[in-house]
Amino acid sequence: MIMNGNGIMENNSNDLVRWFVMRAYKSEGKAEERLSEENGLRHFIPKTYAVRVYHGVRSRRLVPVIPSLVFVRASRKQIIKFKKDNNFIQYVMQKTGDETKYMVVPDDQMDNFIKIASHPEEKLVYFKPEEINLRKGTRVRILGGAFDGVEGLFVRTEGARDRRVVVTLEGLLAVAAKVHPDLIEVLPQ
Repeated sequence: MIMNGNGIMENNSNDLVRWFVMRAYKSEGKAEERLSEENGLRHFIPKTYAVRVYHGVRSRRLVPVIPSLVFVRASRKQIIKFKKDNNFIQYVMQKTGDETKYMVVPDDQMDNFIKIASHPEEKLVYFKPEEINLRKGTRVRILGGAFDGVEGLFVRTEGARDRRVVVTLEGLLAVAAKVHPDLIEVLPQ
């Protein structure tokens, strides 16, 4: 917080720690390695299992859901310092009206997303925001199990007989997980 000329406390946007959406073009593995080495920079790359062929051998491997997508939790100052030596990672920008801003994800959305996306063995389903109708969903919290504490929407997804809990990163990505109805608490609207 910084005191402005009127005596009002303001956040210095360069010092504010938040989740930035970034791209590591053709090198999310390199980004993961370098970000792990760097102190103070938390990161997350959503991954899923897929069958791939490497050197003529088919195998089931953990791969990024969206190639080159990396979420980094840090301040702009920390990221600028990191980017001086690692120019392969770039901000994802979002145009809103006349201005262009860095794309950031609120902490609560990212926390819920990480809790679900960290379990690729649970047969998760990923959606683009326009692929799923969230207006018909019921706001819920999961109590117990692998997704304990996650808040999201309980909706019917296309191609599935049962309903799933969906967590969205607004305008970017949604993940759906199958959860037993006994573990769900309906939240007030």
